Amino acid sequence: MAGFALEGVKVLDLSRVLAGPWCTQILADFGADVLKIEAPGAGDDTRSWGPPYLTGPDDMPGEKGESGYYLSANRNKRSVAVNLADPRGADLIRRLAAEADIVVENFKLGGLKKYGLDYASLSAINPRLVYTSITGFGQTGPYADRAGYDFVAQAMGGLMSITGEKDGPPLKAGVAITDLSTGMYAATSTLMALRHAERTGEGQHVDVSLLDTQIAMLANQALTYLVGGYSPGRLGNAHPTVVPYRLFPTSDGEIVIAVGNNGQFRQLVAVLGAPEMADDPRYVGNGERVINRDTLEPTLDALTRTWDGTELTNALLAKGVPAGPVNSVGDILTDEFAEARGTVHHFDRGDGAKVPSVAYPGKLSATPATFRRMPPRVGEHSRSALAEWLHLSDTELDALAEAGVIADRADLLARTKQGEHA
Repeated sequence: MAGFALEGVKVLDLSRVLAGPWCTQILADFGADVLKIEAPGAGDDTRSWGPPYLTGPDDMPGEKGESGYYLSANRNKRSVAVNLADPRGADLIRRLAAEADIVVENFKLGGLKKYGLDYASLSAINPRLVYTSITGFGQTGPYADRAGYDFVAQAMGGLMSITGEKDGPPLKAGVAITDLSTGMYAATSTLMALRHAERTGEGQHVDVSLLDTQIAMLANQALTYLVGGYSPGRLGNAHPTVVPYRLFPTSDGEIVIAVGNNGQFRQLVAVLGAPEMADDPRYVGNGERVINRDTLEPTLDALTRTWDGTELTNALLAKGVPAGPVNSVGDILTDEFAEARGTVHHFDRGDGAKVPSVAYPGKLSATPATFRRMPPRVGEHSRSALAEWLHLSDTELDALAEAGVIADRADLLARTKQGEHA
């Protein structure tokens, strides 16, 4: 893996669902060796979060295939199925942690302590270990004992209060944006702690929570309260402090027009055939446009409504005014932009199934993200990864498998085939 930004970094991934796996997928995309530790059998909760499911000829009887949800956050990892409830399984994890640079976990507060896999226990074994805990509400504070999900954090963290139509109910975002943001903050924080550990040999505990992240992601809306002393509300697709900046009607649908400065506003009204509006005292600056949005926006609506959406978009773009269509998910994934930027990657699973993935968005010129491994099946690498990290012999691995401490997909496939031919 020469040339990878995280070449040689070993990550023990004890997380599941989205925030944790999103963090470790980022690390894996840049060359870290990520072992995804899963419970034998069902594995990560999201494996069953479908439909849709991706199926293939080598699915075992009773398997649904891999859910699209699971596939979105687990590429470039190896799956090791270990029974943590068995003391021998917990001991395997401790031995892996002794070899690891990073542990990422998202168990409920204290959930790993009973297995001897908490930060205090593992850092005693490996003082240079970066141990990242992702929870709903953090390791401290009044809500630390609560379980947390993205939806709850969006609600409690203020996001839903500013999302939706002005007179409508609060709405969550269309993706688990708090989970995803938490995963990104966790990856950034982990890498900063890793840099410190590489310089000093000192590991640390990284505490990242959904609610902390969601509050931070309020950004300018949080400062509206802290500076202005009032809580912002819902404005639908409008912007609280930039006007015009929302959806506008056309003869065949709606488009986005996003005017960020006075020059763009002047170009907008010129394209719409009303250049005099740029000199109207009510609209001459952004502050005036925000105050007078109730008269400005209906006037603009009436003008844009007479245009074909594509023609207006192109006319505005030609004059440097940001504008665009409201695409469906399918529209953007098949857009020429996605093709040119390599947005969608397909793995060939070997059984004829193509496994799609959405690429890491950052384009690094010297150490780019790479897509080496498709998201693994449960226990797909149990034997090979344990043999590599811990130098376990076939005899030792056989004994662990027979005792139910580990499960290996290859073993299960072999037993299935033996049953078919019995």
